[in-house]
This record gives sequence, structure tokens and C-alpha cells, in this order.
Amino acid sequence: MTTPHPTRQTLVRVSLVLALVAVLAGGAAVANARQSGSPQASPQRAAAGQAQVFTVVERATTDVVVYVNKKAQDDVIGNTLGFGNKLYNAKNSKVIGRDEGFCYRTNPGEYWECTWTNVLEDGRITVQGVFPDSLHDSRLAITGGTGAYKKSRGFMILHSRNAAGSAFNFEFHLL
Repeated sequence: MTTPHPTRQTLVRVSLVLALVAVLAGGAAVANARQSGSPQASPQRAAAGQAQVFTVVERATTDVVVYVNKKAQDDVIGNTLGFGNKLYNAKNSKVIGRDEGFCYRTNPGEYWECTWTNVLEDGRITVQGVFPDSLHDSRLAITGGTGAYKKSRGFMILHSRNAAGSAFNFEFHLL
């Protein structure tokens, strides 16, 4: 009697199920570890493998678009949005840092591709990802950090606080 060998299709299904279980477990861990407060709320937790979640508020007061076609000022691929804004605590009441960054227009009327650094008292966190014109929430990748955030990885949810797009929540999920 021969032992049946799993088919390639069976192995793929098992792999997909295991990957789904891992993703769901990671999401549950982030949800359970969610906390409010300031960015100084225990960076050591992130180093221990637990999620650290905190929010800062950006008031977009310095944003400037540099147009590829300066005369027409039309919405085309390659336009650049530069900024350097103050960051406030989650209550939007106290300055706790600043951000410095830029976005390139990649899909006129729809999306910008952005990279910026959030400068906080305990270190810096750099993010990269899509900023939609619709102002719907967007998830950006954390691509690096310094100081208390030097070993951080994870994502940041960009959430518009108003329809004008003049203030945003940056909700960091550091792993």
C-alpha cells in the first residue's frame, strides 16, 4: 500500500490557509495592543514584539504644489507637493514635533505618492505610500526610524480630520 502524496493544489491551499491564519493573528494582536496617548507611550513595547499604537495630528499649513507646467498650473504627473508642518498630540492641543516631506503626482485627480519623516521628541519615523485626493483613509508603510523608533516597522493610517484636507490624524502602528 502506497502513501498518497499531497498534490500541488493541496499544498497551495494549505499554504494559503496558514498565511490567512497568520494575518488574522497579527490583526488581532494589533487590535488588542491598541492604546491611546502620546508617542512617548512606551517604545520598548514595540521592541518586545507587541504593537505600539499612537496618534499625532498634523495641521497642513505649509503645503505648496510645484507645477511641471508653471503657466498652466494643470494637474499632471510629476507635479510635486512639498510640506513641513507642525505635529500635535492626539488631543490636537500641544505641539510635539514636525513633519518634513514631499509627494509626487502619479495619477492626476486621484493620487499622490508620498514620503515624509515625522520628527518627534524621541526620534524620527519615516513613512511612504499613497495619498488619495478623495481624502479616504490610506495606509502607508513605515520605512524606517531613529532613536526610540530605530527598530520599528509597521504602518501608519492617514486619516483626514475635515473635508478641506487641512488637518490629518497620523495613526502609527509600530511592531
